[in-house]
Amino acid sequence: MKEIRVGLIGFGTVGKGLANTLLAQKECLLQKTGTSFVLSKVADIALQALPNEFSEVTLTNDANDIFSDPNIDIVVELIGGMEPAKTFMLKAIESGKHVVTANKALLSVHGREIFEAAAKNNVEVGFEASVGGGIPVIKALKEGLVANRINHIKGIMNGTANYILSQMTDHGTPFQEVLKEAQELGFAEADPTYDVEGIDTAHKLAILMTIAYGMSVHLDDITVEGISSIEPIDIEFAKKFGYRIKLLAISRNHGDHVEARVHPTMVPENHMLATINGAFNGIQFQGDTVGEVLLYGQGAGMMPTGSAVAADVVDIGRNIAKGCINRVPALSFLPDQIGKPTITPMQQLICPYYFRISALDKPGVLSIITGIFGKHGISIRSMMQQGRDANEPVFIVFRTHRATEGAVEKAIADIDALDVCTGPTVKIRLLNPE
Repeated sequence: MKEIRVGLIGFGTVGKGLANTLLAQKECLLQKTGTSFVLSKVADIALQALPNEFSEVTLTNDANDIFSDPNIDIVVELIGGMEPAKTFMLKAIESGKHVVTANKALLSVHGREIFEAAAKNNVEVGFEASVGGGIPVIKALKEGLVANRINHIKGIMNGTANYILSQMTDHGTPFQEVLKEAQELGFAEADPTYDVEGIDTAHKLAILMTIAYGMSVHLDDITVEGISSIEPIDIEFAKKFGYRIKLLAISRNHGDHVEARVHPTMVPENHMLATINGAFNGIQFQGDTVGEVLLYGQGAGMMPTGSAVAADVVDIGRNIAKGCINRVPALSFLPDQIGKPTITPMQQLICPYYFRISALDKPGVLSIITGIFGKHGISIRSMMQQGRDANEPVFIVFRTHRATEGAVEKAIADIDALDVCTGPTVKIRLLNPE
């Protein structure tokens, strides 16, 4: 019986999930693989002892004890952040050990260096848990959809943001109140910036685009907008138009250039992504052979993410046992086939839009605003106006046909410069019909 020994750096939430999974599923994994997966050593600077069920596991506060251990086959990095995580992963690779991580931030910024080092040292990198928590999205894209040209990626990839928008939609609660509730329930971090401002989602989109298109996509290639400016009134207007607001990662493959964006999006209420609520994730691909594929599940949490990390450990362990390292390239494409991305400039984006304009209710105001839209080639599909109160500004809401982002920005600048406008225009993009 083959034994695969695992060294774990970081015994936090996900680290505990991996340890519990390997322990609970030991016999099941043996039956499925003929291999015993053993958590051999844990490095964590904050722990004095491991739980009793892991009494046979060695605890150290020095990660070098894992790199220097010749009996350890796979090193799992679960401390997050850039450093020392990057240094630890490179040290493990240089030591000839396979590595597994859930660190989407690290891979979206330094992934190229890590994957090149792994290829040079003939070791594997597993990163299933970096996108979608317990959803097997990386494996589906690398292997299940390998015979497809991926035409687009769309997805809800952050459970915190989706929970907040779902609560705002269902109960009309303002953003700050829902955020506080999410923090109390443990859905949101004390500092929720990465989640609510779309950065976490952008990390994940960069990884998926790299695999889907064979392009080395970096976090900086992605245009990112968060949800902190979304107000209940916009959610109510969205409902009236037949939409729900979601924080979406969107990429479209135009052949010679690809879109890369994360922002609040109005999604038709009958669309599959509009029905995904709470802290769940949903990621949709369109392949030219398979058509539409939607993967849905828990995008975070101890056991779902631990399950994904364990899947990588088992995949690599199977390859070790059969002597077929790097049978599947880490990024689906062969390393020498991965090129630089050409990203669609946001000014050239074409999609429908929602505008909410705050203006004084005076004769001629509406014609001035619609005239500005016409001047910039923006065609109005429908309009609503909130009930008026004497001497108070009103909200005028427009839904447009497809327009270019560049024209939209110029129109908003002209509208906001009007004396009758009492606040900045709110713009939300609508999901493009396929």
